[in-house]
Amino acid sequence: MSRPPEVNTDELRVRYPNVFNRPASSRLATPAMIVIALAILVFGLIDLDFSPSRLIAGINQLGWITLMMIPPDPGTSLPIYLKALGETLSIALLGTTLAATFALPVSLLAARNVVPSGIFRFPVRRFLDSIRGVDTLIWALVWINVVGLGPFAGVLAIAVADFGAFGKLFSEAIEGADQKQVEGIRASGGSALHEIRFGLLPQVLPVIAGQVLYFIESNTRSATIIGIVGAGGIGLQLAEQIRVLEWQKVSFLILMILVAVAAIDWISGKLRFAIIGQRAVA
Repeated sequence: MSRPPEVNTDELRVRYPNVFNRPASSRLATPAMIVIALAILVFGLIDLDFSPSRLIAGINQLGWITLMMIPPDPGTSLPIYLKALGETLSIALLGTTLAATFALPVSLLAARNVVPSGIFRFPVRRFLDSIRGVDTLIWALVWINVVGLGPFAGVLAIAVADFGAFGKLFSEAIEGADQKQVEGIRASGGSALHEIRFGLLPQVLPVIAGQVLYFIESNTRSATIIGIVGAGGIGLQLAEQIRVLEWQKVSFLILMILVAVAAIDWISGKLRFAIIGQRAVA
């Protein structure tokens, strides 16, 4: 076996001085960031009144509550719970569909390859950022005060919150589309609308469909949370049972939510793979 050539360290130091003779600021940057992060962690624990004894007592209490949840039992309320679960799924589906429907045309205005001028694109992007910056729960509280309690407020909350998210995701998908098809339509005399309809949308619709399917799954959980604050659905039933300490019913409702989310996850996963497969074949 031939021996590897010997490395001349002095020559390497002369050739790469920035590697061997890094400035002190560069050497101390990582340790300084670690120290700052630890200091913020300690300050946060102290400021938030973190107490190991309270944590241990809370874990013991959680153990007792878990024992009281066994076995899950809906009592005589199963029809009510099934109806509430249907409301939650409807809130998620309708809210996501409305958001995607209204976000698609707005996302075209936020895409760089559709609206090159930053003067017109900038306010659209900032508008989507402002909508997306408010959480779904906050939108639910707003709409409950506007239209009253019930599933309608939940649908509007999810629709508005997802409108901002979809606008950003859709615009990024449109910007990432291949421009060769668009250039071909433009060379054949097509208008700007033809470029969007036949050049961009066929490329991005499978991606958009996959994103919408994922959001339907995610919004099933969000619809449960906003139901707790009065937007209807199974979240409202869950909050009521926790309030009256009916832990067996609480565990049954939690199991219903888990089964529903798992089923939607499985169905949406199959649909996403089917869409990706069709796109690959095309």
